[in-house]
This record gives sequence, structure tokens and C-alpha cells, in this order.
Amino acid sequence: MFFKLFLIFTLVPVVELALLIKVGTLIGTLNTVVLVIGTALTGAFLVRLEGINVIYRFQKNLAEGIFPAEEIFDGALLLVAGAVLITPGFLTDILGLLIVLPPSREVLKGLIRRYVEKNVFVV
Repeated sequence: MFFKLFLIFTLVPVVELALLIKVGTLIGTLNTVVLVIGTALTGAFLVRLEGINVIYRFQKNLAEGIFPAEEIFDGALLLVAGAVLITPGFLTDILGLLIVLPPSREVLKGLIRRYVEKNVFVV
């Protein structure tokens, strides 16, 4: 597990840096900086909108006496999306936007569920 985390925390920044340099040479430094800031602001706005939607569904389910498990899961994923979106870079922005968008978030939730069911054992 340590090795996987080490790879993630070393390879992702290196790849992000390489992409930023490549895009910077293609469209210019200022345009690249504006693009990175623009995607971060757009992502933050989308996370906020989706977060409000999740809070509304959470409160609605509680009022109806339904445990809001999906909403808790969505909220946790949106928290991850927000953290990833404020990280400068194009790969992280794409990942964050995929988490924010409900259809791709549903696919991701299914993958996470299968992983947890397969690898996590409750005693």
C-alpha cells in the first residue's frame, strides 16, 4: 500500500508538471495560468452546486425517515472532488470534474462499492 501511495504522490505531480509545461509552450504561459485558474473556479462552482443538491436530498431523506447513505457517499466524493480541483493541473481537474458530474460519479460509486465489498471484511 505504501508503494502505491508513493507512486501516486510522486508520479501525479511529475505528469502534471510535464503537461503544464507542454500546454504552456503551445498556448503560452499566461493562457495556461488563466486556464488552470479558470478550471479551478469552474470546478469550485460546480462542486458548490452539487453540494447544495446533495444537502437538499440529505435533508429530504431525513425528513422522510430514510437513512441518507447515498447522500453521505456523494458528499464524501464531492469533498474529494473539491480538493482535487483546487490542485493545479489538468489531470487533477479532469478527475475532479468527473467526480462532480452525477453520471460519472455514479459509475465511480459502483466501482468503489465493488472494491469495498471485495476487499473489506467486517468481523
